[in-house]
Amino acid sequence: MKNNDTNSPVNLNVDSIQYSKENEELVKSGFWAKTKKFAGKVPFTRDAVAMYYCAMDARTPLWAKGIAFGALAYFITPIDAIPDALIAMGFTDDAAVIMAGFRAISSQVKDEHLDKAEMFFK
Repeated sequence: MKNNDTNSPVNLNVDSIQYSKENEELVKSGFWAKTKKFAGKVPFTRDAVAMYYCAMDARTPLWAKGIAFGALAYFITPIDAIPDALIAMGFTDDAAVIMAGFRAISSQVKDEHLDKAEMFFK
C-alpha cells in the first residue's frame, strides 16, 4: 500500500519501512505499558496486539517484522503528528499507521496471533 497524499498528517509508505533493531527494542520495552493504558480507549488496539505477536513470531519474515515494529514504534512513541493527549483526535495518526501496517502484513498475521490478541482482552 502506498500513501501518496502529502497533505495527510501521516504519510506512511509501508513499502519503504525496513527492519530496525532500534524499533524492535523500543517496542519490546514500551508496547505493553502503552497498550494497557489505552486498551479500552482506542479501537485499533486488537490489531496492534495481533501485529505485536506476529512481529515476535520467529517464523515471521524480516520484511514483515520491519513493518510491524515500525508501526508499533510509532504508536508507542510520545512524539507523533497529532499528540495523543488530544483525546478526540490524538490517535487518528496512530490508527492510520497501525491500519496501514496491519494491512501490509496481513498475510503474515496468523490465527494464533489473532487468538493471542483476543486473549489479552479477556
